[in-house]
Amino acid sequence: MTLADILVHLDSSPRCGERVALAVTLAARHGARLTGLFAECAPAHQVGVVATWPSEDHVAHATAAAAAFAAATVSLGDGARFVDVDRGGEHEILVRTTDFARTFDLVILGQTEEGSRVPADLPEQVVQESGRPVLMVPHAGTHPDIGHRPLFAWHRSRAAARALADALPLVRADADALVVQATHHDDPIDDLRDRVVDHLSAHGITARYQTAPVEEVALMDTLLNQAADHAADLLALGGFETSGFPFLGRGAGTRYVLAHMTLPVLFSH
Repeated sequence: MTLADILVHLDSSPRCGERVALAVTLAARHGARLTGLFAECAPAHQVGVVATWPSEDHVAHATAAAAAFAAATVSLGDGARFVDVDRGGEHEILVRTTDFARTFDLVILGQTEEGSRVPADLPEQVVQESGRPVLMVPHAGTHPDIGHRPLFAWHRSRAAARALADALPLVRADADALVVQATHHDDPIDDLRDRVVDHLSAHGITARYQTAPVEEVALMDTLLNQAADHAADLLALGGFETSGFPFLGRGAGTRYVLAHMTLPVLFSH
């Protein structure tokens, strides 16, 4: 499975280059087109009671982002392009970025950082409303490539199945994959667990299956700990799931991972 059209979010934060580098790696691997979308909050230029746009502040940051993106994507040639969302208000950025995201195979965002000019709700908004798989890159650490040691968070749900399928193009053929199903102490044995491993093998992916007993409040910590133990470079997770673990309804578990992730996470909703 391949990706043909990838979107990476750009801003003026120091960590932007980290996710662009990963996006370039993925685009080169798949022969995909890569679009850098610049979107961050900025005030309009105010003269008396008259506000004009774009402001000098926005133009300066957008110009710098375009230059950095061009330098980072030289190897892609005509396969890279820059787009300025050309909005400075938080609501407009959320709406326009989500609208752009809907027309791509994969969306790459950065984890929310304190003091950033990017709306804090952008990751949640795009995951929930774009209908596209969203690869979130942590605001710490170095992540030059993914897919060699993936972890699939699994249970019988629509979102988990969607995440597994969406992650397949990101997984290398020689990957050492792990499928983890979080269970309560009284859960019955999943008689379809071997089907998950068998499905991955049909895609040439060797995977192991294991259960991880959890208490209700520790589910996401358990998954992140399992990822650390596996030295995972990618976690595939159904975002904002409402079945299987009702105590994590309304997105509490997803928001926890968004705040505490230490590796790239593919969210599907």
